[in-house]
Amino acid sequence: MNDSAIINFPILRVTNATGLETSDTLAIEEPLEIRLVYGPKENRTVKNISVTMRTPGHDAELAVGFLFTEGIIQLRTELAAVNHCFIACAENKENVIQVELTEAAVPNLPDTDRNFYTTSSCGVCGKGSIAAIRTVSVYHPGENDDHTVAYAVLHELPGLLREHQRVFEATGGLHASALFTADGQLQLVREDVGRHNALDKLIGAALELDWLPLDKSVLLLSGRASFELIQKAAMAGIKIIAAVGAPSSLAVQLADEFGITLVGFLRQQRFNIYTAVHRITMDNYENQN
Repeated sequence: MNDSAIINFPILRVTNATGLETSDTLAIEEPLEIRLVYGPKENRTVKNISVTMRTPGHDAELAVGFLFTEGIIQLRTELAAVNHCFIACAENKENVIQVELTEAAVPNLPDTDRNFYTTSSCGVCGKGSIAAIRTVSVYHPGENDDHTVAYAVLHELPGLLREHQRVFEATGGLHASALFTADGQLQLVREDVGRHNALDKLIGAALELDWLPLDKSVLLLSGRASFELIQKAAMAGIKIIAAVGAPSSLAVQLADEFGITLVGFLRQQRFNIYTAVHRITMDNYENQN
């Protein structure tokens, strides 16, 4: 476990009206500033892109994933280097990360004055309207394809994810995003205090591994499915999304628009399918209606 992701804090634990002085393990939440460096060698531009609250760890993946899902970069080959910047402060935290693009790369920054500020609870703060976050994916998930997953496999995914949520087991306070194969094999998992951060880390890691598009993987979200998570998944070409919690109305609307299969309330041997039901095979399913 990454020691920078957790901290022990003294508490008074009350059980049956009896207090016990002990400690609890908490997930750390700190800001991360994402800077972008681009342009020709003789005239490089350094731009502050975002400040996001996150759990320290996999910061490079978070930064790269954020830039990709926001449509600022599109290809792994555009990346030249990703490094922490040392900023002198009382606690010497590595809370600034700089993403350098190749000289030929041109980032998509249509609004040069836009400066994102996101928190661990909301991935769309600082954006003017829903239209502003409907970034156009280079991948186009459609309904007519042969990528399916059996309902019996879906039932197993939350338990498999829980086995690999190391920080969650210690803190009980983190979200996770995970990629699985259609037969239920775990491919990759990332955790963070923010749902959107966990997914950005996951997609950033997949981008660096040259896995995109993720059209043959199943995305599992440990919590609810929000609009911004579906948007980010669509950017990566994901076609099947399952969430342990509930989806929002805009999440369902966007999934339907992109032809993405969206499953919600995946727990206790039940789930709801909201869009593109054809990708969930239920040959052995007994219809009780």
